[in-house]
Amino acid sequence: MVKHKNRYINRELSWLQFNARVLQEAADVTVPLIERLRFLGIFSNNLDEFFKVRYATVKRIFEAGKGGKSELGGIKAEELLEQITGVVINQQSESLEILNSIYKELETQNIHIINESDIEDDQHEFIKNYYFQELSPALVVIMLSEDIALPELKDSAAYLMVRMSIKDSKDKFALIEISKAMDRFIVLPKKNGSDYIIMVDDILRYCLDDIFNIFSYESISAHMIKITRDGELDFDSDLSKSFIQKLSRSVKDRQSGEPVRFVYDKEIDRHTLDFLLNIMEIDSNDSIIPGGRYHNRRDYMGFPSLGRSDLLYDKIKPLPVKGLSLQTSIFKTIAEKDYLVYTPYHTFSYIVKFLRESALDPSVKTIKITIYRLAQISHVASSLINAAKNGKEVTVSIELRARFDEEANINYAEQMQDAGVKMLFGVTGLKVHCKMCVVEREENNKLKRYGFISTGNFNESTAKVYTDFTLLTANSKILKDVNKVFGFFEVNYKVNRYKHIITSPHYTQSRLFALINEEIQNAKEGKTAYIKLKMNSISNYDIIDKLYEASRAGVKIKMIVRGLCCLVPGVENMSENIEVVSIIDKFLEHTRLFVFANNDNPKVFISSADWMTRNIHTRVEVTCPIYDEDIKKELLELFEICWNDNVKARIINEGQDNTYKRNTNEKIRAQFDTYKYYLNKLEG
Repeated sequence: MVKHKNRYINRELSWLQFNARVLQEAADVTVPLIERLRFLGIFSNNLDEFFKVRYATVKRIFEAGKGGKSELGGIKAEELLEQITGVVINQQSESLEILNSIYKELETQNIHIINESDIEDDQHEFIKNYYFQELSPALVVIMLSEDIALPELKDSAAYLMVRMSIKDSKDKFALIEISKAMDRFIVLPKKNGSDYIIMVDDILRYCLDDIFNIFSYESISAHMIKITRDGELDFDSDLSKSFIQKLSRSVKDRQSGEPVRFVYDKEIDRHTLDFLLNIMEIDSNDSIIPGGRYHNRRDYMGFPSLGRSDLLYDKIKPLPVKGLSLQTSIFKTIAEKDYLVYTPYHTFSYIVKFLRESALDPSVKTIKITIYRLAQISHVASSLINAAKNGKEVTVSIELRARFDEEANINYAEQMQDAGVKMLFGVTGLKVHCKMCVVEREENNKLKRYGFISTGNFNESTAKVYTDFTLLTANSKILKDVNKVFGFFEVNYKVNRYKHIITSPHYTQSRLFALINEEIQNAKEGKTAYIKLKMNSISNYDIIDKLYEASRAGVKIKMIVRGLCCLVPGVENMSENIEVVSIIDKFLEHTRLFVFANNDNPKVFISSADWMTRNIHTRVEVTCPIYDEDIKKELLELFEICWNDNVKARIINEGQDNTYKRNTNEKIRAQFDTYKYYLNKLEG
């Protein structure tokens, strides 16, 4: 077989095209206006994390003297760094145009975002008072000199680079830190029925004379800069320190990691820019990106709503699950049959209710749960602490290395440990990414298990915006396997065998291959053969090659992939039977659902794992079979709703042009139609 020249899409470039789809939402005039601003914030936040992690990884490959072609899908590291910077410069330019167009539209809605030159006399006093009362006491100003070492600038913090021109003397330079503790958007008093907002950056520009009044200068200017640092954690080898101590130190050290991106206001003068690059020791291997007047546009995620519900998505009221009540024992209900909770369409309260009941029920003896990302205020954590105080044997496997959520997890880990919860801090060399809980309850002098397995984090905040499946079950076969995974956490050298669930790192690839091979064999025998997949990302080349093999055998493959996709669909003699779409909309699509035709008797699974190398080989993951026929039918119907989306679905192809999937049929918008689907179930 002749190999197609582009067998895989480069992972980093595919991810940038995912972020381009987020930017499409910001540009979409059918999206409510303030929501468009928030999508701009998501785009910017995503980009920050991309540079901290992925760009930093490619840079390390380059600096190690490796070409990187095998790791990077056939592109040399140096060439890829250049391509990434080029794409990002174009995307940043596009995002600035979108921002300006949104600002103009906001003005038609009587919302005015002003800068320091627009401040009118009747706003002067409010702004000066705000500066002296709120900003000045906590302001950090760093005077710069070529003779004095530059203090470490904080990762992803924005700074105003100030230049003071002084007669008959050298210019003076300073940096003003835009602290994360500062509100970025300051709502000014209304005028004539209109709203006025000024960014804190512009208040500081307006008050430069107040900040630097001890200097005699002829002119003063301020332009924004931002540095992004390598987000990789490095651990020291001091055996006397606990894992929590080491990780806490490493999280703090991240703030002084190697710089990987430098963004600056393109209006800054060359002399000031050269001075900065010199003292910051930024070179051509770093991504140097000219930007607009404002950076850290991630802050637009928190743009004030101003009471304008007409410029926001309608809030949905999370629905109850038919047959599952918050007012009766959840154990008695799921003892009869399995239930599926699909947040945010359903309320997350069922998960909290399960844990609260476990904490109070005298018959419950043990609770075991995995935790990946906790909410800042976590009812999950407080329920587990409550259970420990009530004498339950509570075991929590918490992943302290959940990237960028380490601090919150460390804080709760210490609280739970103090309350007597048995804490397990992962497995050496593996991240624990599976989402599951098992409870043992004494019934008729025997222990009966109840539990749940999920595609998402047990996090009240993200459950409002991430779509995730959680299976509530008392199925003894599944929960026996789940209990074995907790055994693996405590005895890592013992590799268990599982009859029902599929686990990483030991079995996921081989089991997925076996399921795909069954479809290949059925296709060859003329039987019904298809695969339907929904996930966040796919980048593992071995699995991609196996899907190509299935395509060539005639297996019809439909894939819904929100994020990066290294698979190239629709290529003759390679992947002509594979179609891929991506849905970006109001909620973040986070469910992982795998369906195999099995000759018209579908095998259906939900999973914590994407099809990436890390999920298959370097993480603990759980893929759970669905045995309840009603839930199986429900999941198949939900997949079809998503697949038929012709409003927010984009076609993923070799050209990576993010073309919307359109047709002349009735409009189907998966997220809105899913809510209607569950409303109908309640009424039916």
